Amino acid sequence: MKNVLITGGAGFIGSNFINHLLEKRDDLKIVNLDCLTYAGNLENLLQSEKHPNYTFAKGDITDRETVATIFENHKIDNIIHFAAESHVDRSILGSEVFFNTNVMGTNVLLEAAKRFGVEKFVQVSTDEVYGSLGPEGKFSETTPIDPNSPYSSSKASADMMALSFQRTYGLPVVVTRCSNNYGPFQFPEKLIPLMILNSLNDKKLPVYGDGMNIRDWIYVTDHNKAVELVWEKGKVGDVYNIGADQEMTNIDIIKLILNYLNKSEDLIEYVTDRPGHDRRYAIDSSKIENELGWKPEYKFEEAIEKTIDWYLQNKNWWERIISGEYQDYYNMQYNSIK
Repeated sequence: MKNVLITGGAGFIGSNFINHLLEKRDDLKIVNLDCLTYAGNLENLLQSEKHPNYTFAKGDITDRETVATIFENHKIDNIIHFAAESHVDRSILGSEVFFNTNVMGTNVLLEAAKRFGVEKFVQVSTDEVYGSLGPEGKFSETTPIDPNSPYSSSKASADMMALSFQRTYGLPVVVTRCSNNYGPFQFPEKLIPLMILNSLNDKKLPVYGDGMNIRDWIYVTDHNKAVELVWEKGKVGDVYNIGADQEMTNIDIIKLILNYLNKSEDLIEYVTDRPGHDRRYAIDSSKIENELGWKPEYKFEEAIEKTIDWYLQNKNWWERIISGEYQDYYNMQYNSIK
């Protein structure tokens, strides 16, 4: 039985990851450490919270005492580190919380992992650390780090620190860098859920610049299966890029959503581009495919319809997000926990 600390497990990718693991495995005890910022939602974990091998711990990864207590009480032997401030727009408006959480919080976890002797530390990162591509080429694991936003620079800093702990102290660190995720439970500030919900509510769909920024999109389940595989079999000290080879422009995605929902393109509203907006990302995931045998299962056209349908079928979930009522769930469910 492995005792796994998953940070940020109430967020979009982390909650999908926990649900995925507990649905298929009984050889893990999972502690989910999350401070429940605006993007953390325990309602994402309803299917897992009654599982005997699941424990939720409310706390901040920057709190050394809290992290040490969790390690001691739960005999943590593995860390999969999702917790991060992750929205580029918010990092442009205010960068301090990004560096505090993403850099200092990662340092606290690395120090605890070193002190308690973990078997594996997975640093879950982003392709945004590589910066922006021209019209050709893809990011590989050897592409120089060249971040353009406060968010991506904070993730790049955390990645470098994690790898330095491997080289300096022999800590068993592995880093994953993934392209843009989409799927169930994504907080509606990100492109796809924002456009879905605005379309459903007949609100304007704000499109930065000319809408021709390109991202490599991956369904969250494919990403999480890759993270699980890297955790189990990835080579210590290595970086693994995770992408589905599904490049799409923002405007094409928006038009696809509108078409699926039978909404008019008159809802599209072009707005001033954000500062430092990377033009194109594309991931070369041949390393994880060749070394570990991973391949994405979902094509974009299939998975985006699956995602839209999820939002159509889970109106109560996103209505509670929009109203802010989802934040009351912790108090209702855990008010007896100190």
